[in-house]
Amino acid sequence: MDSTAMVLALGNLALCAALFFFDYGAARPAALGVWGLSRQCQAGAWLLLALSASNVLPEPLALPLGYALLFAGVALEAGAFWELAGKSAWRRPVFVALALAVAVFLACYMVDESALRALAASLVLGGFYLCAGVALATGWRGARMLQRFLAVAEIVLALAVAARGVLVLAAPGGWAWWSNPVLRQCSTAAFYLLMLLYAFGMLLLASERLQAELARLQVADPVTDVPNRRGFFNLLAPWMALARRPGMATALVTLDLDQFKRINDGYGHTAGDVVLRHVAEVCKRQLRDSDQLGRLVGGQFAILLPRTNLDEAALVAERMRAALEAHPCKTERALIAMTASFGVTTIRPDDSTVTLFQRADGALRSAKELGRNRVAQAAPASAVEEA
Repeated sequence: MDSTAMVLALGNLALCAALFFFDYGAARPAALGVWGLSRQCQAGAWLLLALSASNVLPEPLALPLGYALLFAGVALEAGAFWELAGKSAWRRPVFVALALAVAVFLACYMVDESALRALAASLVLGGFYLCAGVALATGWRGARMLQRFLAVAEIVLALAVAARGVLVLAAPGGWAWWSNPVLRQCSTAAFYLLMLLYAFGMLLLASERLQAELARLQVADPVTDVPNRRGFFNLLAPWMALARRPGMATALVTLDLDQFKRINDGYGHTAGDVVLRHVAEVCKRQLRDSDQLGRLVGGQFAILLPRTNLDEAALVAERMRAALEAHPCKTERALIAMTASFGVTTIRPDDSTVTLFQRADGALRSAKELGRNRVAQAAPASAVEEA
């Protein structure tokens, strides 16, 4: 029995088991699901090739089927890395390439069962491995060192796998000290390394993405996907420090949806979440790229307007107020009209976050007391000092 094929079969089965227990009982990301299926295909392929080499199964049946399954496994593995890179449209091109690869291999196998078959298999496998390496190299500038290392290593090993078939056809007796046994050992080593690199690479990258998502959720609101209270205060901190230096003012606007509790009570919290997302989208359309919108709690939002004075901030708030009033939110149950009240102030050199929000919330309360659906400004610093 071919020990190399059997070891690769057992190795892939072991990786399938490790993946099963790695995320047992948890919702599995799409990339890990595709990668697990690719490992099952490769395990079955190597087992068929091992049984074919030991004459347990007839070669005309086991060898073409084994290689077709191996191509499918490596193609799916490349697809898993494209999925991890955020390119979910990989399925059509990969499956078309897989169908063409299987057809070309079968044609080569029927013409020449040794050299031409080896060339086709090496080029197909090398091509799919190279595709996975390119997927890992996507976003090179922003990638972490682990991802860069995996991309370079897998591209080099993919080229090594493809080179074996070319050399076998071009120089059947070997080339210089590259004899056929040496080429076979190098190819075997490349397959082992690719199996291990893809395995540990996928699990480590998936774990990195999970940790990054958990870190993002600590400062992002899951309903509206804008900064939550903690995230907004983190964004506000440097502007609080800059306010102690002379220069253009920075404004803070607080927004509270009028009678938001009525929406939750009357239409349900699902409709309330739709309304919150709608409010966030409407408000962001009125803001510059440098402005920051954050959700504090319930139907309360805050907007940071860098280099904006009090009157300019009031105009921005008025635009948002008018836009919210003019654009009702469409939910599954009803078209919900809504209004919001706004409080506007600017950051002062002696402010803390407590005094800043107290002043903005005071203006917001004034807007509520005056009948809601309006913008109120906090008294300017000069007016407070004169009083």
